[in-house]
Amino acid sequence: MNRRDFMQVAGLGTGTLMLSQLPVFGRPVSEEALLAPGLDVVVKKRLADAALNAAKSKGASYADVRIGRYLNQFVITREDKVQNIASTESYGVGIRVIADGCWGFAAVGDAKTEMELAKAAEKAVAMAKANALLLSGDPVQLAPQKGFGEISWKTPIQKNAFEIPIKEKVDLLMAVNGAATKNGASFVNSQLFLINEQKYFASTDGSYIDQDIHRLWPSFTVTVIDPKTGKFETRDALSAPMGMGYEYLQTNPADKITGITTRYNQGYDMLEDVVAAAKQARQKLTAKSVEAGKYDLVLDPSHTWLTIHESVGHPLELDRVLGYEANFAGTSFATIDKWKTKGFNYGSDQVTLFADKTQVGSLGAVGYDDEGVQTKRWDLVKDGILVNYQAIRDQVHMLGENESQGCCYADSWGSVQFQRMANVSLAAGKTPISVDELIKDVKKGIYIIGDSSYSIDQQRYNFQFSGQLAYEIKDGQIVGMLKDVAYQSNTQEFWNSCVKVCDERDYRLGGSFFDGKGQPIQINAVSHGSATARFNGVNVINTARKI
Repeated sequence: MNRRDFMQVAGLGTGTLMLSQLPVFGRPVSEEALLAPGLDVVVKKRLADAALNAAKSKGASYADVRIGRYLNQFVITREDKVQNIASTESYGVGIRVIADGCWGFAAVGDAKTEMELAKAAEKAVAMAKANALLLSGDPVQLAPQKGFGEISWKTPIQKNAFEIPIKEKVDLLMAVNGAATKNGASFVNSQLFLINEQKYFASTDGSYIDQDIHRLWPSFTVTVIDPKTGKFETRDALSAPMGMGYEYLQTNPADKITGITTRYNQGYDMLEDVVAAAKQARQKLTAKSVEAGKYDLVLDPSHTWLTIHESVGHPLELDRVLGYEANFAGTSFATIDKWKTKGFNYGSDQVTLFADKTQVGSLGAVGYDDEGVQTKRWDLVKDGILVNYQAIRDQVHMLGENESQGCCYADSWGSVQFQRMANVSLAAGKTPISVDELIKDVKKGIYIIGDSSYSIDQQRYNFQFSGQLAYEIKDGQIVGMLKDVAYQSNTQEFWNSCVKVCDERDYRLGGSFFDGKGQPIQINAVSHGSATARFNGVNVINTARKI
């Protein structure tokens, strides 16, 4: 077995946040080709059955087939120039089997005949049997899963972003860049990232699931330079990547709230945000540098999503907990023995953290995962107590359960599916409370908006986070902008310092469009929701470099 084949079989891994990595896979295609329909579901079923039957005939006790067409489009600009427009398409089939108690996997690109898929299935079985010769542990225990027959699911979009002309997208970004420059930006970069996954799943359980999944992310970075000192400040977009169509870029005044920032739930006004960004970046040049010390923090959902992602989402992935995964910031402090105590204190009684692959508009929203399991919502931390993890079909028996939570995913047809993070979110507070009401009781605090740099240790315990914007709070009032702000804590201490969470009216999604995990690395998209929350007595440091 060569290294490439081995990595296809055994390449299961874990990760970190890859916001800057652009996974442009597949061959470049024209805009018209991107809109061309994929294979008919009748053809897909025939191809899938050929692979399933071949796998069973060679001795597989289980097999699944994923026929995938993946479309990507990235439009990238700077000031008055278009830097790059990339449109790619990737099509192929991945086949996973269990034979002699071991996994085997094979993939084939551009496969359109039953014979091609049958041969790939036979190769997957051969790999599983070869792996079985080296087996030293227990055989794979796969949780039972009923078959759903023939079924389909689609992201509920209003406008397919791939059907919007490139010119319209470029015009939007040029307008964004122009507005930034007009309002004092020295430099501005803006981007649109679009993804459409057309996935067909079939298994020996009896499922034939056709899914059409859409995601997009509008983003920018504004830079302002002080010509006298040469110092500069930046502000990134406060947009959230979403599992929506192009309607996300159509604004709705009802979705906005007054104040320092703007609420973007159903619509995002990129022009309005970039004007604010240019002005705020300039304000940061003369903002007061924070004094290190203990502060009460008021954290906006545009910031909190990242803290949730790193200190809750990743450490409660069961493969990290078990030590099967240690790449990209390690394993997890939240070990099985802590969960078994049925009373491990993850946070205060204000903290309920849940996983949900069904949230409309979220990046991780799908009808079924890549093992054919119907997605759902479940609690991870309930009223501060650790109650569950994120697990897939070959893991749940380790928790004494026999039902997968539906969070198995592969980023392409050529990658083997493995455990990925669900949308993990902080539940909104049950008592009606606004952001202003949350702030008014704060004597000495900082209001943080947007995500920025972060660091976390190899057990996802000790960490440091900063934001795009920070405002000083004195005696219940916002008194001015701060800079050089970052806070340090550990996961338990931080979540136990949570004293109040705004109600559902303030609940918003943030998320990662390019979350990396595994070796070889795979990219996933995942959302994290919350309302604005208050954390008391958190250690704040000054990040300014003194020369």
